Amino acid sequence: MRGAQFPTVTVVVLIILFAGLATAVSLNLTLGFDRAILLSLRNSANLARPPGPEWLAETMRDITSLGSVVAVLIFAVTISGYWLLNGDPRAAALLLGSAIGALVLNEILKLAIDRPRPDAVLQAARVFSSGFPSGHATLSSTTYFLTALLLEHRAREWTRVWLMAAATLVVLAIGFSRIYLGLHYPADILGGWCVGAAWICCCYPAIRRLRPH
Repeated sequence: MRGAQFPTVTVVVLIILFAGLATAVSLNLTLGFDRAILLSLRNSANLARPPGPEWLAETMRDITSLGSVVAVLIFAVTISGYWLLNGDPRAAALLLGSAIGALVLNEILKLAIDRPRPDAVLQAARVFSSGFPSGHATLSSTTYFLTALLLEHRAREWTRVWLMAAATLVVLAIGFSRIYLGLHYPADILGGWCVGAAWICCCYPAIRRLRPH
């Protein structure tokens, strides 16, 4: 079927974008832009504090946790378990396998590129791994968008719009929270989104086989 063909062009474009971004990051070509964005989200009197009231920073910490390895895997296991118990093991395997695959791929890329995180004084929380690409961006975009895509064929038209809009808002909010909290540079987030999008494209033939239309 034509609709089930592998989206080769899209994957190639995403790989080129990621490779270009990774090269620019490795050569520190994005550092000026990255730091300018990060510093614009800092209190000039105290760089350790992001702007706004304390409740906003706490809210951003709550939002950023939605993209953590623990939260995403709990979400993937929960949804996969539901599908498995309701007679849809292929969807369950695809979602859980994709989440784990995205995690492994992202860790390999992190080790290969090994970009330092923003300066410790800019960070509103503690982090231990390298920065590029953002694991939160990769995992959240892969898992939440893939879940929405797998649920689409079971939903009405406006429900499908709601699913994709909700996934988009959650992924964007997680990405922004990482920058707001000083845990990632903007380029790290863009790199993570490229990886997540490419990973979903690689899953596209399996998604099409699970959707009747």
